[in-house]
Amino acid sequence: MVDAVKRLIKPQIQALSAYHVPNSDGLIKLDAMENPYSWPEQAEAQWRSVFADPEVNRYPDPSATEVRQALREAMSIADDLDIVLGNGSDEIIQMILMAVNGAAGVLVPTPTFVMYEMIAQFFSIPFYGVPLTEDFELDLPAMLAAVKKHQPDVIFLAYPNNPTGNAFVEADVNAIIKAADGLVVIDEAYAPFTDVSYLETLSQWDNVVVMRTVSKMGLAGLRLGYLVGHPDWIEQFDKVRLPYNINVLTQKAAVIALSHQSDFDEQAMKIRESRQQLMEALSELPINIFPSETNFLLIRMADHEQALSVFDGLKQEGILIKILSRPDTPLVGCLRVTVGSEPENTAFLAAFKRHF
Repeated sequence: MVDAVKRLIKPQIQALSAYHVPNSDGLIKLDAMENPYSWPEQAEAQWRSVFADPEVNRYPDPSATEVRQALREAMSIADDLDIVLGNGSDEIIQMILMAVNGAAGVLVPTPTFVMYEMIAQFFSIPFYGVPLTEDFELDLPAMLAAVKKHQPDVIFLAYPNNPTGNAFVEADVNAIIKAADGLVVIDEAYAPFTDVSYLETLSQWDNVVVMRTVSKMGLAGLRLGYLVGHPDWIEQFDKVRLPYNINVLTQKAAVIALSHQSDFDEQAMKIRESRQQLMEALSELPINIFPSETNFLLIRMADHEQALSVFDGLKQEGILIKILSRPDTPLVGCLRVTVGSEPENTAFLAAFKRHF
């Protein structure tokens, strides 16, 4: 069997490691940028009523028409734009890279969301990473030079960026869009926690689409991502979308949740306030905290060993954060902590100070 696996599986797939999600049983979970708050009470009551008869014996609406309309209303998406849905943002990325020619490759600033590179590798698409500056801002001359050199089919720009947390300078993003001959995907996964967005001005750009997810607004378990753009783009990406990719339970739950968008907006504002409080408390310590327009903070310790020590110490106390530190990389010494509820943030701060 081993010989058959080696013979039949693509070499680039054999060389990959599966995306690892650490076990969080019994831990305060501050590693995955989730909303710590429950559904609004009224929304939960509606959810229970609908799921009394979920009709799981029937296939879901293949186009998820109600969900797309609910998103259009909740997110104020212009009528001249279209929407395609995915099983989280990951499937949207996969659909885009499945549809494009791919020969000219994918270009991203790094470090950024790991799935851009991983999914490019799935399809044997050349991948070009352009390092960010020491402050994790776009190196605009380097980006423009890379665009000119490679003329990539797709540029992914996480806006704000993960794992650094910052929103790139808008003028720099605009310069990259204007220089690009291919498609520019603006990934706005953290839209609930920032005031920057390309969604309102999307109609002005011919080569831009905006990708979002409902995960960060408090619906991570639904696995629902969406791509917004000119109908000509969306029509092509919809062709590679697998039928019934959004299950009936997700569709029903999403429609209910989006009808309570104002409640989730309030939760997002609460997280923004907690982010500021957490940042101020951490600023009292001799560590480097990077600006954040997301629901997490990137923290740099003195070195890789201290980052490991703090991560392990927190885990021993039942608190799970994300260790990003790798020696000889731009993220050396870095930890990422999700902004949680008030009790979670308090527990994190106390434990962090004990192990700092």
